[in-house]
Amino acid sequence: MAGVIRKKWDNSSVRTKLTTAFIIPITLMFAVNIYMYIGVNTMIERVDEVYIANISLNDLSNDLVFLQNSMKEYLESKGSNALNDYYKADQEFRDGLELLDLKSSGTAVYAMQENIKHQSENYLQVAAETITAKRGRNVEKYKATYEESVQLYTDLQTCINALNNEQFKKNTSDYNVLLSSLRYMEIITMVILFFIGVVNIIVVILITKSMTYPLIDLSRAANEVAAGNFDVELERMDSRDEIGIVSRAFTQMLQSIQRYIAEIKESVLRESMLKEHELVMENRMKEVQLKSLQAQINPHFLFNTLNAGEQLAMIEGAEKTTEFIENMADFFRYNIKKINNDSSIAEEISLVDKYIYILNVRFTGEIRYSKDIDEDVTEIRVPSMILQPIVENAVNHGIRDIEREGHIDLKAYKDNGYVFLSISDNGTGMSSEQIEKIMSGESPGESSPEHTESNGIGLQNVIERLQIFTGQKDVMEIFSEGKDKGTRFVIKVPLHV
Repeated sequence: MAGVIRKKWDNSSVRTKLTTAFIIPITLMFAVNIYMYIGVNTMIERVDEVYIANISLNDLSNDLVFLQNSMKEYLESKGSNALNDYYKADQEFRDGLELLDLKSSGTAVYAMQENIKHQSENYLQVAAETITAKRGRNVEKYKATYEESVQLYTDLQTCINALNNEQFKKNTSDYNVLLSSLRYMEIITMVILFFIGVVNIIVVILITKSMTYPLIDLSRAANEVAAGNFDVELERMDSRDEIGIVSRAFTQMLQSIQRYIAEIKESVLRESMLKEHELVMENRMKEVQLKSLQAQINPHFLFNTLNAGEQLAMIEGAEKTTEFIENMADFFRYNIKKINNDSSIAEEISLVDKYIYILNVRFTGEIRYSKDIDEDVTEIRVPSMILQPIVENAVNHGIRDIEREGHIDLKAYKDNGYVFLSISDNGTGMSSEQIEKIMSGESPGESSPEHTESNGIGLQNVIERLQIFTGQKDVMEIFSEGKDKGTRFVIKVPLHV
């Protein structure tokens, strides 16, 4: 993530970098101010809420006084206005009790609140009985209930004042805590603003340095070039802004000038040494002519010679010699033309046929050769020269030195989306160690001093070319049951490569 941001920053223009360096600190400072504003307002609201409970208790106490006075006034005057004032005071007192909620102030305060509510209910009930008795002209009863209400009033006021004092103490403590939090927030805000200011200064210095340093380096190089010193090196600039573009353009111009000066020096030096090397050049031209003549003796000379021998044998009526020379020519021609190309399985089998024929002519028919070919796979394309080197290996290292008649069996068939080419011999066989070395790339015994007629293409070369051609690793398997049990090579090629 940091690398992506760094790349985008380097690719930004100078205007974008300066704008970003200005906007980010301003945005951060604005966000901090907004946060401080919200926090201060929240603190002020909480400070305002601290003494709401005391105000409610004071209002409740005033409502109680108004209720008691209204009742007393009615008892003394028995007027309807006084009665209405009583009922109004009764309702306001009840509303004040409903609004009183001090659960969050602690268990002791909440217990005092519940006691006040309970006493208030008793007081309201006695006051109502007093009013009822007065309206019913029951003098003895309303006097007794009035005295009881006065006692309940006094006790209730005492409880309200005690709760008010207790709540005031708690609210004073909360108020001090809120003031401390407000001061702490102010300090934190100032620290954050100071930190943002310091970071902003550092960022501006770094950005300014990143833009001015290349310009200073560029002006130094320009002064040296103006003084005639073209061997100047500029620090590599990977940024894509305007300064980086100018720096790279100046570097390219400087390199072009240096190349031009070097070419002029080389041209002058070449012209000054031309006469001195004329004799050497003449000798070299003669050597080139000689090598050109030698290079004209190419494989076509061999094919033409074999064709001439074939025609001579035909004229003399030597049919076997003619067939031998023809097979020899075809064999060498295939080796030269197909070594770097692919070929069909039929062409590969035909080359093996010619190779076995040549060997049997040379060694008077020592090798018995058999084939079992599925005609459906003969046109499948494979890398050239993959069967003959395996047969050659089987002859040289398998059946060449055995006393019994040598057998080479060639099979080609398809199975489960693959073409399988199997070459088996009844020779000396291979140990598991030898098979492992061949499959790992060591390929022991592919050539030896006594078998110098090899075409130079080893088993490992065949395996590697098959792997490249098919794009797979498991292209060949080697099976042998041990000494004198023969060896079987199986090539595996996909039907559709």
